[in-house]
Amino acid sequence: MDMVIPFAEVILAAFVQASLQLQLGSLLLLYHASLGKHVRKKTKSIVSSYIAGIGTLTFLAIAAISFMFDRYFGDSLYPEEIVIIVSMLAALAVIVWIFYYKRGKSTELWLPRSVAKFIDSHAKTTNSNTEAFSLGVLTSLAEMPFTLVLFVVAANSILKLPPLWQLISVVIYTTLAILPAVILRFAVRRGETITNIQRWRVKHKTFMRVISGVGFLILGFFLFAFEALV
Repeated sequence: MDMVIPFAEVILAAFVQASLQLQLGSLLLLYHASLGKHVRKKTKSIVSSYIAGIGTLTFLAIAAISFMFDRYFGDSLYPEEIVIIVSMLAALAVIVWIFYYKRGKSTELWLPRSVAKFIDSHAKTTNSNTEAFSLGVLTSLAEMPFTLVLFVVAANSILKLPPLWQLISVVIYTTLAILPAVILRFAVRRGETITNIQRWRVKHKTFMRVISGVGFLILGFFLFAFEALV
């Protein structure tokens, strides 16, 4: 039971990150641009490098935060600090519901126009694995206002596990976080078109917004019940 709660918190945080849409939106832009310029094999390699960039940034961020917590805060946060994190998760849930998607029949996100244009232009001009990897890192950094608190939750929970399971938990979190991008890549490989995938995203935009917001709330309630009240 001592391992179940921390492990569940890690998985919940990873699923919340997976429900966010910036990595998928950037991946669709990359696919659209690359399929028009390269043979399919080259596009597969570029897309794999993009996903690797997201996974690397996620893995390193959680590992770095875990190290800082272990070095400066001990093996867990105080209940008062957990309450602050829970409040942040609740605030992010409201922000996702109201501001994460811009209005209109599109999946345009909250990003400042300059950042959105930079990611868009970078996706359209990516021609190598290195550039695709850097786009994945850039996309992950742009999503940090929403994912940073998830990394903090995961790091705090990971430090409560035995050493071997700490590493396993970081790997599991990273895998779950990039899972939507991997599924999208598999769907395209199986013959699904980029246009149909984007149409699906537009049609289910409200559902995805609700799922993300509810995910933040569930994670917050879980932390409050098992971390702040004990």
